[in-house]
Amino acid sequence: MGDTVQQFFAVKAKIAAAEQEADRKAGAVTLVAVSKTFEAADIQPVIEAGQRVFGENRVQEAQGKWPALKQAFADIELHLIGPLQSNKAKEAVALFDVIETVDRDKIAAELAKEIARQGRAPKLYVQVNTGSEPQKAGIEPRDAVAFIAHCRDVHGLAIEGLMCIPPAEENPGPHFALLEKLGREAGVEKLSMGMSGDYETAIAFGATSVRVGSAIFGSR
Repeated sequence: MGDTVQQFFAVKAKIAAAEQEADRKAGAVTLVAVSKTFEAADIQPVIEAGQRVFGENRVQEAQGKWPALKQAFADIELHLIGPLQSNKAKEAVALFDVIETVDRDKIAAELAKEIARQGRAPKLYVQVNTGSEPQKAGIEPRDAVAFIAHCRDVHGLAIEGLMCIPPAEENPGPHFALLEKLGREAGVEKLSMGMSGDYETAIAFGATSVRVGSAIFGSR
C-alpha cells in the first residue's frame, strides 16, 4: 500500500473520530480529496482505495485529467473549488458535478445560461469571504444571504451550500461558526469548510464536507 493510500485512510479515520467527538452521525461529512497539481497516476490509487469525491482548482487542469478518469470510474463526483472565470462557465458546467465558488452576479448569470443550454446542472455553492480579505474571492458575509436569494429568484439557480477559506493566520473556529450561521439564515443544507490543517475543527462546527489535499497527497 503506497504512502498516499495510507494517508487517505488516516484522514478517513480522523474524520470518523471527529464526527463521533462532535456527536454527529457516522458518514455525515464528505471528504473532498483535493487533487490539484497531481497527475492521474497519483490520483488513481486513491480512487481504487474507494474515494469518489475530488476537488480541483482550475478548469483547464481538470480537463486534462478527469474526463478519462470519469469514464473509467462512472461514480466520481468532481468539485470545482478554485475561482471561476465567467469565460470558463461552459467548460465548468460540462465537467464538474459541484461548483463551490459562485461569488458574483456575473458568474451566476453565466452558469444559469450554460445550465439551460447544456441541460446539465451541477450543484452550486456560494463562496463567502468570511475574513473580508481583499485578495480572496468570495462574497462579503453581510451580502451572502441576499446574494443567495438573488441567485435563486433572478437566475433560477438552486444554491445548495456555502464554502469558505478562513484567513491563514487566524483561528478558523469563528469563521466556521459564521458560515454555519449564514447557512441557516439562507436555508442551505451544505457547508464546505475545513482543509488539511483544520478539518477536524470544521467538523465540530457543522461542516458537511472538508477539502483535504496535502494530508493525503503530500505537499505539492
